[in-house]
Amino acid sequence: MSKLPVLSGKQLVKILCKYFGFRHDRTKGSHFVLIRESPAKLCIAVPNHNELAKGTLLSILNKADLSKEDLNDKK
Repeated sequence: MSKLPVLSGKQLVKILCKYFGFRHDRTKGSHFVLIRESPAKLCIAVPNHNELAKGTLLSILNKADLSKEDLNDKK
């Protein structure tokens, strides 16, 4: 089982957009809103924090249907 990397919100947004088909839709307050159109429309909010909490990062990965290994391979 791999460890979760320590990422900021901006770093996670870059990874999700570059490798997993998301696009930055808008910024609302202190959150980035990302959208993926296929295979099904999915909207995810990523907080603009210097360091994302482990639980927050895991929750975002679960919503995006990604594993820790997927994230570690692209980091």
